[in-house]
Amino acid sequence: MSTLNGSTSNNTQSLMDQFAPMKAFLLVTPCVIFLYVNGVMIFTLRKKTVFQQTSRYILFGQMLWVDTLNLFMSVLLYLCAISRILIMKNVCLLLLIAATSLYQISTLNLSLMSLERYVAICFPLRHAEFTSFERTHIAIGVICFIGMLQSLSETIIFYCIDTTNIAMNLFCSRTTLLRLQIYNKLDIAFTSMYFALASFVIIFTYASISAVAKTAACDKMSAQKANKTVLLHLIQLGLGASSILAGVIQEVIYVNTDLMTAINVMYFCFVVFIMFPKCLSPLIYGMRDQAFSCIFLYYFTFGKGGTVNPVIKKQHA
Repeated sequence: MSTLNGSTSNNTQSLMDQFAPMKAFLLVTPCVIFLYVNGVMIFTLRKKTVFQQTSRYILFGQMLWVDTLNLFMSVLLYLCAISRILIMKNVCLLLLIAATSLYQISTLNLSLMSLERYVAICFPLRHAEFTSFERTHIAIGVICFIGMLQSLSETIIFYCIDTTNIAMNLFCSRTTLLRLQIYNKLDIAFTSMYFALASFVIIFTYASISAVAKTAACDKMSAQKANKTVLLHLIQLGLGASSILAGVIQEVIYVNTDLMTAINVMYFCFVVFIMFPKCLSPLIYGMRDQAFSCIFLYYFTFGKGGTVNPVIKKQHA
């Protein structure tokens, strides 16, 4: 019996080693491409003064930075896991709290972008006042602080209460490092609170913009574009919420199935619910904006497409 178990384990290990490089290539290659795309978008935003002073582009830049860093951190942790690299626990904690903070900030940023569209459509005469350069950056600072509350709480618990982590080097994941039940409770509590808050704000702004769009005094085209933008925020929020469900699925699969099935399910959930939304959302938002997309295409194609001096029009998309 022990021989059979040993043979099965060796076969499983062989399969894991066989497909791991291919899976890593299929994951890392598109991520590197989209990291380049995001980098060009960030570069584009810094080339025009109007992009640096307009609230919608400031918030778009914030989303780009957060999603780019989140994508980079996720790929880094994934490569460390499949490479079986042991990381010092303090470095692992830093990576995990950074990844957690970026994920929560990304969720809250969607609600802030929806509020900006709400003000643009429902209070057009006061839009410049409500979304000034200073107020936009203050709002970004507030959501960054709120998004870091979970990580700050977990760090305090880790150094002041947690006595389970005596190993200096370990495989870096929340499961191996943050073992106490209180970490799971904090994660559920903060994530539920953030998603409930973001959902309320996005649904409220969508309903408000829809109501205003029915009035005669409203710019129908601008309202329709703004509603589509907010709807995209809601879809992206739904993908983020599904990643929570994916985590639950992974735990159930890990306990009730064989190792190979669990690894395949975890890989699928990682690609579909974490990597895919982070790769596509900046591209979708950027290409929908006519003023931004033509300059982006110019830099993305090294001057062979688009134009670097477009006519910047007032848009509400």
